[in-house]
Amino acid sequence: MNRLGRSGVQVSALSFGAAAIGNLYTEVGEAQAHEAVEAAWQRGIRYFDTAPHYGLGLSERRLGAALREHPRDRYTVSTKVGRRLEPSEGTGDDLAGGFAVPATHRRVWDFSADGVRRTLEASLERLGLDRVDVVYLHDPDEHAEWAFREGYPALEKLRSEGVVGAIGAGMNQAEMLTRFVRDTDVDVVLCAGRYTLLDQSALTDLLPTAHERGTSVVIGGAFNSGLLADPKPGARYNYTAAPSELVERALRLKSVAHRHGTTLRAAALAFCAAHPAVASVLVGARSAHEVRDCAHQFAAHVPDAFWQELRARNLLSADAPVPAEATSEEPS
Repeated sequence: MNRLGRSGVQVSALSFGAAAIGNLYTEVGEAQAHEAVEAAWQRGIRYFDTAPHYGLGLSERRLGAALREHPRDRYTVSTKVGRRLEPSEGTGDDLAGGFAVPATHRRVWDFSADGVRRTLEASLERLGLDRVDVVYLHDPDEHAEWAFREGYPALEKLRSEGVVGAIGAGMNQAEMLTRFVRDTDVDVVLCAGRYTLLDQSALTDLLPTAHERGTSVVIGGAFNSGLLADPKPGARYNYTAAPSELVERALRLKSVAHRHGTTLRAAALAFCAAHPAVASVLVGARSAHEVRDCAHQFAAHVPDAFWQELRARNLLSADAPVPAEATSEEPS
């Protein structure tokens, strides 16, 4: 288990992202969702991440129901604030929002202090918990000043009151997360898709700054929405169809992995985990099979020669840490 920043919150090195069990893109049955969470538990995963945004609350309800079978002090849960759910009279679905669920609610951006508390209270009710361990500001891209002026202080107050153990921000970009690390006292940031074998933009500022300040980073999107899990034409990259040049690059990575007796999935996960600022790698899964495969790949050894060839072929940044070079030193 790894500690988040200077907080007392611990997370497992591999963590479960619960967006998929909120019917991301396609439906997932109740039993299948439960089995996915249980498979994560059986594989030693003890950190579970969700959000109201995921399936308009469905992910939180399903995750809470599955975790109810386990002792509360044995696992860590994070959820997010900034998108408050309001009942909707709509009769359609939420596929435009990315989830195959009825449009029973609508999302309202709200980074106000009151909105943060109301959103967290609603999340606790859906989860069936009296507390969560970590709360992130969720995707404040277009609401930066609101989030810094009101949302972050509200989280800081919740932490000081002991309502939550750790606070942070979760985004699909590195630049604003770097600002959170530099300008606030967040314990952790969740960076999705910006530190992978295809995109190392978080290496420029975010990861070194976090390491220097002792702020933890959780890396999501290790597979860039699927392209690094199974590269082929039509695969998703950052939630949309992957451009042909990235498909070609991912196929080259896969070929090198195969030549060295490993898999691209194992390499993608190992790469994310190797940076000393990274406390956990967050992987979304919609079935027990996917969970078991991710856990297996995460535990697999990736040969040093694989990383050496990637660098020789300019498929990996020369200054990106790889597992053989990673250290366990505490940041200064």
